[in-house]
Amino acid sequence: MQRTFDSEQEKVDSKLDIITTMNRRHFLTTISLSPVFANDYFTDSNDIYLSYQEFVTLKVLNKRLKRLRRFIGYGNFNIVSFKDALFYGRNYSTIGLFTKDELALVDKLFLENPEQYGFFGTKTCTDINNKISAKDIIKVPHTGHYLFKGKPVEDYSKLKKDIGHTLVLTSGVRNVVKQLSLYCNKLYHNGGNITQASIQIAPPAYSYHTVSDFDVGRRGWGYKNFTDAFASTLEFKKMKKLDYISMRYKKNNSDGVRFEPWHVEVI
Repeated sequence: MQRTFDSEQEKVDSKLDIITTMNRRHFLTTISLSPVFANDYFTDSNDIYLSYQEFVTLKVLNKRLKRLRRFIGYGNFNIVSFKDALFYGRNYSTIGLFTKDELALVDKLFLENPEQYGFFGTKTCTDINNKISAKDIIKVPHTGHYLFKGKPVEDYSKLKKDIGHTLVLTSGVRNVVKQLSLYCNKLYHNGGNITQASIQIAPPAYSYHTVSDFDVGRRGWGYKNFTDAFASTLEFKKMKKLDYISMRYKKNNSDGVRFEPWHVEVI
């Protein structure tokens, strides 16, 4: 009997479950052919992938990070340190202990030079256990997100005044764990293709969300706020006229990152 699925996500997860039982050669062949991993991007024969075993470990790590997020809450997950994440894993069975293989993969993703994958951005964080102090941030009401005090908060306040109530904060401060989780999820849904993941999101040690930047969107737009479509909005057109902010990742930027019209560079 053919299995039925409640969502597209379940279809993806089911295919990835099957792949993790395959031998490595079949694994690489499958991900190069399957549209599940396309994510609207074309892969190249020179793209670099995780090894088969690393991909198996990635799947476990990705799920563990999601359990951590559910356990501590969405807002806390944005700022939790890696050291505290390990503490939660050791002491709460609903999350579970991070394995030796998972920690090795985390080190790889945090420490490796991503230029080999086509990412040429600046390293913003050198300490995997980076801690964000509560006195340095402000939680933005009704968003679940934080902003750093000083210019980030000032810029967001000005944006709300200059553009109006339709502009919303969609992502603020991201410590290493949050960026690691987003990066792992991209890797997972690109079938372990590190090259493509690094085009779509900064590796965990290279995110400006860890030090200053934030994302904005149009109220009610949901996921479309993280697509090129945001560049067609009135909100974005107004933003382009302002001189106190900039766009971090313009088209064909030297960092090697996709076009992100929603990403506000704090200057």
